[in-house]
Amino acid sequence: MKINLKESFEKISNYFSPKVIGEVNDAYVKIAKIKGNEVPWHDHKNEDEMFLIIEGSLVMEIEGLEPFGMSEGDLYVVKKGVKHRVSSQSECKIMLIENKTTAHTGDVKSDITKDIKDQLQ
Repeated sequence: MKINLKESFEKISNYFSPKVIGEVNDAYVKIAKIKGNEVPWHDHKNEDEMFLIIEGSLVMEIEGLEPFGMSEGDLYVVKKGVKHRVSSQSECKIMLIENKTTAHTGDVKSDITKDIKDQLQ
């Protein structure tokens, strides 16, 4: 199935609300728009999480490391069990690849937490 990223991003109106755009084996391919710092510190106990910056830039915070910037074309894999969060001053478009079992904000529930049903719409 062919997917146009530009058209897919145009359908997203809310920040911090990932949308599933595809599946690869036991993983979802998701896209999201980030703006602000509402993502809580969280981890995914049993799953790695891949971030790819499509457009814009964000700050990646990893527990125990200095925060670092990521911009268009940068990719980072957060290993399972590692606490992390992201933020962005301006709109940033990202792609995520996550196991289907990965909870949006891990075990942490916040105002932005989306369940998989919301992400599949």
